[in-house]
Parts: sequence; C-alpha cells; structure tokens
Amino acid sequence: MLMILDVPPKLPDNPTRFMDRLRVFIRSRNMAYKTEQTYCHWIRRFIRFHGMKHPSTCSAEDVERFLSHLAVQRNSSVSTQRTALNAIVFLFREFLQQPLDELSFELARKPKRLPTVFTHEEAQAVIRHLQGDVQLVARLMYGAGLRINEALRLRVKDVDFGMQQLIVRSGKGNKDRTTLLPDSLVEPLTLQVEACLALHRKDLAEGYGEVYMPAALDRKYPSAGREPAWQYLFPAAKLSRDPRSNLLRRHHLLDRTVQRAIGAAIRAAGIHKQANSHALRHSFATRLLEAGYDIRTIQKLLGHADVRTTEIYTHVVRKGGFGVLSPIDTL
Repeated sequence: MLMILDVPPKLPDNPTRFMDRLRVFIRSRNMAYKTEQTYCHWIRRFIRFHGMKHPSTCSAEDVERFLSHLAVQRNSSVSTQRTALNAIVFLFREFLQQPLDELSFELARKPKRLPTVFTHEEAQAVIRHLQGDVQLVARLMYGAGLRINEALRLRVKDVDFGMQQLIVRSGKGNKDRTTLLPDSLVEPLTLQVEACLALHRKDLAEGYGEVYMPAALDRKYPSAGREPAWQYLFPAAKLSRDPRSNLLRRHHLLDRTVQRAIGAAIRAAGIHKQANSHALRHSFATRLLEAGYDIRTIQKLLGHADVRTTEIYTHVVRKGGFGVLSPIDTL
C-alpha cells in the first residue's frame, strides 16, 4: 500500500529529540503542515552547516554566516534566503526564546523572475492533452486560480453549487477563502461528486471509507470522516496507509502525479516555455487583468496576503513591452 505523504506523521507522546520537540511546538501553534516541513528543512540545514552544533549554543553571527553562505556560495534567490531567515528567526525567537539581535548578512541578489504565463490558446491546448481527473484539476487551476494542492484537497462540501463558488480550506498561510466556480465546470464537477461518492460507498461496503480529518476533528466528530461531505473530490486510485493512525484510507491524488501529467501535456502541445502546472494559475490571473478586473478582486480570488504579489501579473499581460507600439509595426 502507498504511504500518505502530505499528512503530518504521528509524533512521540513525550518527545526527547530536538526536531520532534520542534514539530510538537509548531503544531501547538496550529501552523500549516507545509510550513512545518519548510521550517524543519531550513533548521536542519542550519544545524548541519554548523557541524551539528545545538542551536541554543549558536549566536547571531552564526545565523549571519549561514544566510550569507546561501547568498554567496549557494547563489540562492531572494525568496529562498527570506524563507530560511523566517525559519531561523522562528526557531530562536519562538521556540528557543532567544531573540536574535539585528542581523547583518550578505543579501541574495538573484532577481525575482516574472511568472510564466500561457496564452488562452496554449492553456486550452495543454488541457486538451489531459484526461480524466487530471484534466479537471487543470481546468480548476486555470478556471478558478487554484494552486495544485488547493484543488487536490477539495472535499465534496467545498463545492457550493447553490452559490456557484469553491471554498478553499487552509490555503497558503493556513487561510480559508472563496473563489468562483466557472459555469463550464458545474456539470463536470457534479459528475465528479457523483463518482467520488460512488467510490466512497464501495469503500464503506468493504470496511473502509474513513477519510483523513484535519486539526484533530476526528476526535471532536468521530463519525465525520465517514460522511459523504468530507470525502475528497479527487480520490486516489488506491488506499493509503495513514502515518498517524496506521489506518488504511483513501487519500486524494498526489500533486506529483498531476504535475507529471501536466508537464507531459505541455510538451505534447508543443509549448516551448519554461512552464509547469503553476503556469495555469498564473494564466488565470493574467486573463482577469486583461479582462479589466481590478487588482484587489484578483488578489482576493488568488488568496494573496499582499497586493504587491498580485501586481507582478501586470508585467505579463498580453501585449508585452508595456503595450508600446513598436516603430517597425508602422512600416
């Protein structure tokens, strides 16, 4: 059986290892599992960089050396260096209760790249080269601006046909939001709900049918995991072993499965841009800008905390070069 990869693994009841205690602390703050994984990754990198020295014995100078190493020797991007800084500041200020003095380190200078965007025709070509559940996931990313895991983690209850909207639970930053449910996806999503509930009934008949519940809701509502509303909209083909409960459950499709399929579709469509599945979400934002929707509305639909993140799409709308008419086009 497969092992579920994006569900927090069970930790010891009385953890003694440093990283286990750190993970318990992060979960006590109700932070997203993706954040836990990211912070633990960079904290491990920091510890290894300093020869496995315990972080509590490290100084601000040790932090500065690590961050400068990322910029100078590793040639990391600004965003990578900032992510590492956030993880280490959290480690010292929140977990160790040892706030750092003002840091002085070499800043990463690798420029932030503009997002790769498909034309509408290119996005349609990619989608045409996909089939089944993966195609519907891609249509949601392009049609509603969802991140890949936001689409894959949708549950039956998150598709509101009456209000014609999708409810994104615990998106980036562990925040909920709503976004549009495109008219063209109402019928295929209705059929998708029917198909996943038919599979759920089959699992129940075979003694399974209980889905993973977030934030310990399985203790508060013990039977909710077997209810239709909580089933994943895009269930995996096989049952998986839950690392926390050791139960066999049906999880959702894995993101890497969808990413590989979309990568193959991009190549099959003859598109030679450096693009991946996330380009569909970038293209959603760009189409809305081209249609004249205001930046604040697009920000809310995308779930960006800062409007400056959304504004980057103003640089990639159709008619590049700021819409300037080239003199050669007047000849």
